[in-house]
Amino acid sequence: MIYLSIVSLIWAFSFGLIGNMLSGVDSFLVATLRLGVASLLFLPFLRLKGIGWTTIVRLVLYGAIQFGLMYACYMSAFRFIPSHLVAVFSILTPVYVVFIHDLQKRVFSRRYLWIAVLSVLGAATIKAETMPTGDIWMGFLLMQVAGAAFAFGQVAYREWKIKNQDVSDLSIFGLLTIGGTLCIGCLSLPETEWEISKISADQWKAILYLGLVASGLGFFLWNKGASKTNAGTLAAFNNAVVPLAVLISLFIFNEGKNFDREDQIRLMIGSVLIGSALFLSLKRKSSSFFRI
Repeated sequence: MIYLSIVSLIWAFSFGLIGNMLSGVDSFLVATLRLGVASLLFLPFLRLKGIGWTTIVRLVLYGAIQFGLMYACYMSAFRFIPSHLVAVFSILTPVYVVFIHDLQKRVFSRRYLWIAVLSVLGAATIKAETMPTGDIWMGFLLMQVAGAAFAFGQVAYREWKIKNQDVSDLSIFGLLTIGGTLCIGCLSLPETEWEISKISADQWKAILYLGLVASGLGFFLWNKGASKTNAGTLAAFNNAVVPLAVLISLFIFNEGKNFDREDQIRLMIGSVLIGSALFLSLKRKSSSFFRI
């Protein structure tokens, strides 16, 4: 669980960084560059000796779905809905984690479903906003594909790693980031103006941080943590970043000017709900947690 906690802090900080330093840079370009930097980070550690081509293709596909497809749909959603709705529509990811896990195991994990629902309610409370009209359903659909893609990747990698515990995460993780880079790179070709020369020095620093730390170290520790915990904890942690992101944005990036008492109450209630989900996921550990 320590890995998931560390990544939640890293990603919470990244929200404010993107909003304050990279708002003028094409979002597809940022996604492609940060995944490309993450791939370069893991290339020196890539060890494919003894890894069959079937496994290589499988891991590349996992990365293409979890990172590439997720980023493509996530970035596209901003064309149809405002940023706060992008956040609201992302909170169903824990439900997809539980659903995909249950499909793989051919069981119905009622307890894990309740954990996911608690986590979703907590995030929804924090992110509650008035829903505008417009292209809301297209935005909603894109965010559900993004959430399902991210959920599929982490659950699939978790199951693969459990069956291949002798393989070091570090020796193969580059395959996932390469898959993500190839996917987002191909999908962004018709969408992106590749004006790299217009990126300032400070923006390059932010992109390097996002690539090396948020996407590189973050995705690595997230998937590693996913392989060491149960599906309920994994589902709950998918929304644990929400209260952390709000706090960091308020107190580090000084975005609290319009943060009134109602917002404070929502943050408190939402944090309690997400914390309850995490507590419930850890309360009954056993070797048979897959069976209900």
